[in-house]
Amino acid sequence: MSSEKKDKCGVFGVWGTPDSAQLAYTALYAQQHRGQESAGIAVSDGETLNAHAGMGLVAEVFSPAVLDRLEGAAAIGHNRYSTTGSSRACNAQPLLEEFGGGIQVAVAHNGNLINAGLLREQYEQNGHIFHTSTDTEVIVHLLAYHHLSKSDPLVQALDHLHGAYSLVFLFRDRIEAVRDPWGWRPLVIGQLDNGSFCVASETVALDTIGARFIREVEPGEIVTLSDRGLESRRFAQAQRPAHCIFEHIYLANPSSNVFGDTVQVVREKLGEVLAEEAPVAADYVMPMPDSGRSAALGYARRSGIEFREGIVPNRYVGRTFIQPTQAQRDIAVNLKLNVVREVVRDKRIIVVEDSIVRGTTTRGKMNQLRRAGAREIHLRISCPPIRHGCYFGIDFAESQLIARERSVSEIRDFLEIESLHFLSHEGMLNCVSRPNDHYCTACFSGDYRLNVDRPVTKLSLERHQLKMFT
Repeated sequence: MSSEKKDKCGVFGVWGTPDSAQLAYTALYAQQHRGQESAGIAVSDGETLNAHAGMGLVAEVFSPAVLDRLEGAAAIGHNRYSTTGSSRACNAQPLLEEFGGGIQVAVAHNGNLINAGLLREQYEQNGHIFHTSTDTEVIVHLLAYHHLSKSDPLVQALDHLHGAYSLVFLFRDRIEAVRDPWGWRPLVIGQLDNGSFCVASETVALDTIGARFIREVEPGEIVTLSDRGLESRRFAQAQRPAHCIFEHIYLANPSSNVFGDTVQVVREKLGEVLAEEAPVAADYVMPMPDSGRSAALGYARRSGIEFREGIVPNRYVGRTFIQPTQAQRDIAVNLKLNVVREVVRDKRIIVVEDSIVRGTTTRGKMNQLRRAGAREIHLRISCPPIRHGCYFGIDFAESQLIARERSVSEIRDFLEIESLHFLSHEGMLNCVSRPNDHYCTACFSGDYRLNVDRPVTKLSLERHQLKMFT
């Protein structure tokens, strides 16, 4: 089904264990929700780097035979959903490059660089050749340019980056994990029972491989994993945090701890506040699978209205089932979600959903419920209306946002439902534990932490020469 909310990416790295590729595979599997477009793993055996990446889900990209060929005691991995660069095999990560007479590096990136276009233009004018249309490749060119610097080349390269980035670099002798000074995207450190250290986008990946959570990578910090263990240095002073609140609303796994809060707990709180802000008489509270389930539990608990599962997801329809026409998208919605008629027929139902982006897919879902006989449909959304684009790692196309030009009542009429309520901005922030100004809420408020007058958008780095990859 064509998803209105495009996930960011997931990264992972582990140093000092002979089964590094298998651990990376397992961790990527645990973070599959962060990107279903492509997957990749790069390994180091201490002498050379080797990598494999491809289009599709983790289990589709990596067979047992492929994993057996990825030998080495260190590995990094990447799940991708494109926020910069199109869906092409050449854009799959980790990117593996060589420069400076034999220096190899592989890099995996979660986030979005708002100045990548300017940096790329400067390098292209000086004769540099780019092989992808991702903002991540700019980082490799920066490393290559600064590799002879007497000071720290990685620090020199990072000094040029503006935007959101949680990065994992693999060199022959170490892994470098980096988090931008604003801490937009999560990045955590774990330790295995054998003493080996690892990093991941989410704690769910640590749990899956049996690693113990140590701490977050701090904003503006570089963490080095090597035979010497874990070392840390700073490349920039930490800024006032801009933690992406949408990680809690939709993106992260419910079992993960993100920015100091367990996602499941936050989502249940969002539902509880929704029930306080927008009570309505109904027979059932019903989640929109699967992202609305946690908030629906909170809504039902606070309202005292019975929780029922009346919408059943089809597990065999992938999230990347994209169709080119609206008619085909409507069919995809019907394939993805099946309504239990006996549950909804002649009932007043409260449907809890995490967000509305374009609105067309949501309208299709509401139509399904109506056709199944629902007497009243009251839609409750566990975040405020999304009125502004995201330039820091989520693919929200501003021109397609239904709330940008429509009021709540107009959206309700478009969806053809009895009532609609979006969680208030204040109510949302009351559900997380850090100070309100430590979260990025720009997609709701339009208050961007950095200047986005000339942002890099999803396809702005495309070049005609990339046609050879199609």
